[in-house]
Amino acid sequence: MTTPTTTGPPPRELRDFYENPAVPVASGTPRSLRQARMLARALNGPATASPQTILDIGCGDGTAAATAAPLLPGHRVIGVDWSQDALRRARTRIPYAVRGELTGGGLPFASGSADAVLFSEVIEHLVDPDAALDEIRRILRPGGHLMLSTPNLAAWYNRGLLLAGVQPVFSEVSLRGIHGRPGKEVVGHLRLYTARALREFVAASGFTVERLEGAPFHGVPRPLRPLDRLACARPQLASILLLHARRT
Repeated sequence: MTTPTTTGPPPRELRDFYENPAVPVASGTPRSLRQARMLARALNGPATASPQTILDIGCGDGTAAATAAPLLPGHRVIGVDWSQDALRRARTRIPYAVRGELTGGGLPFASGSADAVLFSEVIEHLVDPDAALDEIRRILRPGGHLMLSTPNLAAWYNRGLLLAGVQPVFSEVSLRGIHGRPGKEVVGHLRLYTARALREFVAASGFTVERLEGAPFHGVPRPLRPLDRLACARPQLASILLLHARRT
């Protein structure tokens, strides 16, 4: 998971939580690869033959950007995060990583200066996702690409867990421990989306949704991983939602 601290300084208890080096700041490689391939397909048309500027907002330790870079030759990938700890790690993987905030003073980029934004496993951490998408829309050129990924509240196993009265995977009720759901790591999720809710939210924020795909989750128990991969064929059931949208 990438850190959500690109949004600007959160309340102190959240800020301290996200600056803890033990908090995961990397997305799983399979979903990063799928997302990078979606972006590569979008940028490989004749209208995008020139080098493009791609911002990985909420870059965490730089894993997603480093995974995407080989699939995007000739384009410039820049990591952006609020967390100084995450940026130190990102700079060991990618050539450009800068500090930036989605709210408050805004990102350190001019309006319309970015051709594409990677937004991997960030939106579920945000206190104010509306302001975050407003800022992303500001820095994207008209027609620019947004590649967003986030856990799916309605993943196939979460539907069964809710029927059994169990807290869904990805949802959290505390920053101090896991209560009422499977899993061992606290990662600070504040908001969760279904496929339908994500489509509607992104469209309402001034984007045209082009495509929605599913990706597997590395935390699924090994015996269930083949089923999790099969669920990717139907994004509404997949563990992770991968959305491609364009700025209107």
